[in-house]
Amino acid sequence: MILHYLQHVPFEGIGNIETWAQSSVHTINSTRLYADEKLPSPDAFDLLIVMGGPMNVYEENAYPFLIREKRFIEQAIQNGKSVLGICLGSQLLATVLGAKVFKNKFEEIGWFPVEKTDEAKAKTLLSSLPERFTTFHWHGDTFEIPHGAKRIYKSEACANQGFIYGDKIIGLQFHPEVDETTLKLMIENEGDGITVNEFVQSPQTILEQQNFKANAGMLATLLDEMTKTIRLENKA
Repeated sequence: MILHYLQHVPFEGIGNIETWAQSSVHTINSTRLYADEKLPSPDAFDLLIVMGGPMNVYEENAYPFLIREKRFIEQAIQNGKSVLGICLGSQLLATVLGAKVFKNKFEEIGWFPVEKTDEAKAKTLLSSLPERFTTFHWHGDTFEIPHGAKRIYKSEACANQGFIYGDKIIGLQFHPEVDETTLKLMIENEGDGITVNEFVQSPQTILEQQNFKANAGMLATLLDEMTKTIRLENKA
């Protein structure tokens, strides 16, 4: 199976996604949007993963690649591809699906728990995901749940931590892909602007309160379920 990911900055890599893909013997390709690389044909992959980044979905003047990226995501959805969006990626998915992205009441940076919603518990695809676990967050914006989608996770600081649209499109506001290497790179490149408060941890606390095992486990379970759906569809 072929995974293709869209990367927005050099210091936000795929972390746990790569570990999972290698153990499952999947092929990984990428487009580094910050380097103006060419986007592939939707026929060139089975699963599209849209990564995070420090920019906002509405900053098209500063980051022109967002325009063609949104068109590409829309095309992938129209072509029936499975898509996973993480943080900025989830906001891009929400935008493409017609929902608003806006400033959240609280900035959320650090290790905080998320809780599965009742809507998520009713979805077979999500039944194996943990009811509650501590994961990594780094965002100031949030999204509306797109029309026709179901909210799947929530946190104290942010009501909409994820959504599922149909059985193939999933957006996660938090960062299950973060491993030790990617976390250190994010802090090195973005940590200077952190102001500690109730929902923002210091870089030192973030590095000390790591929960990589739960993060990797949740992501592996989700990707297993998504690729299982793809295999069943391909056999039909």
